[in-house]
Amino acid sequence: MTDITRRRFLESAAAVLPVCVAGLDASPAAAQASIASVAVKARPIESFDPRDPTHLRYGALEFRSGLILTSSFRGFGGLSGLRLDKKGEQFIAISDKGNWFTGRIAYRGKRMAGLADVKSAPMLDSDGKKITARGWFDSESLALDGSMAYVGFERVNQIVRFDFGKGGIRSRGEVVPVPPGIAKLPFNKGLEALVFVPKGQPLAGSLIAISERGLDPSGNILCFLIGGPSPGQFTARRTGNFDISDAVLLPSGDLLLLERKFSLLEGVGIRIRRIPIKSVVPDAVIDGPTIFEVDLGYEVDNMEGIDAHVTEDGETVLTMVSDDNFSMIQRTLLLQFTLVGE
Repeated sequence: MTDITRRRFLESAAAVLPVCVAGLDASPAAAQASIASVAVKARPIESFDPRDPTHLRYGALEFRSGLILTSSFRGFGGLSGLRLDKKGEQFIAISDKGNWFTGRIAYRGKRMAGLADVKSAPMLDSDGKKITARGWFDSESLALDGSMAYVGFERVNQIVRFDFGKGGIRSRGEVVPVPPGIAKLPFNKGLEALVFVPKGQPLAGSLIAISERGLDPSGNILCFLIGGPSPGQFTARRTGNFDISDAVLLPSGDLLLLERKFSLLEGVGIRIRRIPIKSVVPDAVIDGPTIFEVDLGYEVDNMEGIDAHVTEDGETVLTMVSDDNFSMIQRTLLLQFTLVGE
């Protein structure tokens, strides 16, 4: 997907929110009732390292800014996937309870200042009903291709495609046929990351689907190439007890894997690995260097979403969001880092 297409897609998604799309609901009032304006409070994270405000560099990443997000809106939280426009402003996010969130990141210079124009609506199935009525929730992964949004549902291991050209976040979802191996992924450790490969890249037209902890006999993480020139299955080497929580394709072409671990013995960790996209082929075991790794001594939580954009100054910025699991003891964090050397 090109940056221009992504921006138009995100802008169109926001534009159609207040519109009753013909055929989705019998009553305009009914359509409006399911779309909510969401007030989000944002408290800045002054230092990613609470012990040392001068500490900015973490592996290949340099901390730019962060926000702690809260809202009185009952459905706010559980954010599991995030996609931005080419400026890193307009966004689409999904919660693991089958809800869309759209809005805009406001900046003060290079630092994030808050969220604006935030709206939410439930995902709809092919009949125009809430997709959660099927018992489908745990919407964990999000990928964009032009006007198409692909959402992965972990516990049922299904992928649903939404044509935003037909109503934005009021569009109806259609189930996408998936390889048989996806249906065999373990309960609550299934589809966790989706990436669409745009034109001009190896594997253009492919949808990369990655499980959280579906393992092959060698203990590596099961991944799939759907469509495109070389459909098939591959694995990501699992090391250090990390599971995959999301992925993003950099403008340069490399694949970043966002990973996390929770262990009573080893504690909590967040990691990013960088994978050459040319190594992603059927039957491969992919691996790459760790470019970022931190623990709970830093301002992290259950980081589940990642995206990348390039600034006007040519800096590659990574944006990460955390899933608070709607828990009082967890937080919704929005973090931004510069990828050094890009």
